[in-house]
Amino acid sequence: MLRRVTFMILLAATLASAQVSVDRITRAAQEPGNWLTYSGNYNGHRYSTLTQITPDNVKNLELQWVLQVQQRGNSDKWEASPIVVDGVLYTVRPPNDVVAVDAITGRIFWAYNHNPAPTARVCCGRVNRGLAILGNTLFMGTIDGRLLALNAATGAVLWNVPVGAPEAGYSVTVAPLVVKDKVIIGPAGGEYGIRGFITAYSPVDGKELWRFNTIPSPGDPGSETWKGDAWKTGGGSIWTTGTYDPDLNLMYWGVGNPGPDWNGDGRPGDNLYTESVVALDPDTGKLKWHYQFTPHDEFDFDATQVPVLTDIPWQGSARKVMLFANRNGMFYVLDRTNGKFLSGKPFTRVNWLDGFDANGRPKRVLEPSAAGTLVYPNNQGATNWYSPSYSPRTGLFYIPSWTDTSSVYRKDPGNPPIYTEGAQFNGIFPTVAFGTDSLPAMAATPTNTRLTPGTAGAVQAFDPRTGERKWSFAMNDVTDAGVLTTSTNVLFSGGREGYFYALDARDGKLLWKTQLGGSIANGPISYLANGRQYVTVAAGNAMFVFALRQ
Repeated sequence: MLRRVTFMILLAATLASAQVSVDRITRAAQEPGNWLTYSGNYNGHRYSTLTQITPDNVKNLELQWVLQVQQRGNSDKWEASPIVVDGVLYTVRPPNDVVAVDAITGRIFWAYNHNPAPTARVCCGRVNRGLAILGNTLFMGTIDGRLLALNAATGAVLWNVPVGAPEAGYSVTVAPLVVKDKVIIGPAGGEYGIRGFITAYSPVDGKELWRFNTIPSPGDPGSETWKGDAWKTGGGSIWTTGTYDPDLNLMYWGVGNPGPDWNGDGRPGDNLYTESVVALDPDTGKLKWHYQFTPHDEFDFDATQVPVLTDIPWQGSARKVMLFANRNGMFYVLDRTNGKFLSGKPFTRVNWLDGFDANGRPKRVLEPSAAGTLVYPNNQGATNWYSPSYSPRTGLFYIPSWTDTSSVYRKDPGNPPIYTEGAQFNGIFPTVAFGTDSLPAMAATPTNTRLTPGTAGAVQAFDPRTGERKWSFAMNDVTDAGVLTTSTNVLFSGGREGYFYALDARDGKLLWKTQLGGSIANGPISYLANGRQYVTVAAGNAMFVFALRQ
């Protein structure tokens, strides 16, 4: 009994000491043994400078421990990336159960189980992409549209505030971003005709501090891109955690699709700020600039990808850039100081545009039609929420992608969908095209993806300075997995086949793989505990943690 009491006292002291200041998050690269925010640090690189695992020894990785889901619904998917603080790993088991575990042994210290309201509505599975931490407080969004603060030492709820009405389709699946003294999130729900926003909350009591509406109000900049009352149900949801440049004091968020999806007849105009990346002042929420990837989108090309920040040589001088592999099949380089378009190159088969004008606006050549329009890529996109990676060591940008997929889009001209609160607000579901580039008849049970003989999931490596693809590693099935790179030139990723694998980041050579028995739909991370480097990834119903054989 005495030994157990002593252990609990030491455990409480260990967890209570895990204080994460804003300065620690800002300087996260200086403590690579931890993983303090969704992408590892503010720039979104998903890159580790730990050096124990190398191309030569990665084949010696062994499974150390497994964390399983206690109970999982049919629509639950493990998309969360963990955070690791001083030997304690925090993660979210789907849909909204937070656990704190020993990063070395996997022993559970505590668990918090959130019971979402039965009114919760989610379009694409009951998912959560992770946590944020500040001080000794964890923050989590929930699928029933709430933001929670938990004591990192005990799991006790400190506060619980509403973000949006779940019965209207508002949910929170994104991992929060802590910037300075604010916790920043936005809701999902574009498929239900929500009006999206990005909001900052006080970490002390959950008070809302500012709000940026991703669908502008009448009279605000951007409102001229909407007609009538379409803005009220304009979509513009937030799916993926943004990034932050402390030197510029700008944060960057990708914005999702407009509502209704797949039929824009009732919302003429560009429909800002959907399908855009927005640069905001984190102190005030004021918009500094934006770039719209797909104006007046009718293909479901959400800009739900991580905006990756780096400095590269550009036309003879150093430039602060943003790298953005978009769901619409194009890889963009933007000047992150002002949003200027620098380049846009396809990274998969694309036919919906014919280049860009002088200002970087895409020249769109296709739209849904009554007869059906075959569009590459498909409506799941050439990539999606799963994280890319940038390696300062190789200078390459790594995109988890789908290759050579298409959808057929149909709409009833002049008869846009009618909004009903709580119901999906979409046009005709995109259907599959089988085998050739000809249009199929309407399927009795439509699917949304055309898988041609050349279709595969792939990790592709691009030189952002030129847009040149350096290599591609193809899988047998498509992928929903993120990418992690390291300073030793090891790249980790996976896919729907259930394989977790390591590649040489320089040339894409397969170095090691293991079968985990379930689809991988999250981004791997790496951390150091008790002097040993670990790599972790979730697959199916469990999270798996690996280290080198001792």
